[in-house]
Amino acid sequence: MRYEKGHKQTTRARIINVASAQFREHGVASAGLAGIMSAAGLTNGAFYAHFGSKEDLVQAVLRDALGRREQGLRANLESGVGIEAAIRDYLSARHRDGAASGCPIAALVAEIARHPEKTRDAFTRKISGFIPLMAARIQGRSAAERRQSAIAIYNLMVGALQMARAVNDRKLSDEILGSAVDAALKLASAR
Repeated sequence: MRYEKGHKQTTRARIINVASAQFREHGVASAGLAGIMSAAGLTNGAFYAHFGSKEDLVQAVLRDALGRREQGLRANLESGVGIEAAIRDYLSARHRDGAASGCPIAALVAEIARHPEKTRDAFTRKISGFIPLMAARIQGRSAAERRQSAIAIYNLMVGALQMARAVNDRKLSDEILGSAVDAALKLASAR
């Protein structure tokens, strides 16, 4: 059977999108290739036309999802919305409740720490792009101090989102998000 031009890239992108949502919602270890391929409307055998292994898929998902996250953060910060809006958006109930479409860092960071170096390298390269974006929006300090604050703010945001998702008490979860917003804003404005 002959396929249209671009069919392979479209199919690969569909697999990445399905895997990305499943990895974020259920974790990499819990998302099996059979389930991913089924949800993508493909057979298990079709997987190996696109990826050499599940680890190759994990790396592709990280590059794609973190690339999109960086583009979104960049657009948010460069549109004049500012760091406060980015912090509030990230630490929102909507983001907490939408793990499958939310930040891949908060969803996968604990698992990625256990993956092979090549996967961790892909993660590190992408994360390294987030820090300068945030640091550029922090005012009134040296470049080194802005970078340090940006790292602390992003770490606080990711950890708070993870904690807010992990607890089963909605009120406590909301308090975690609210206190993290306050702390991140203080870090962003401290002189």
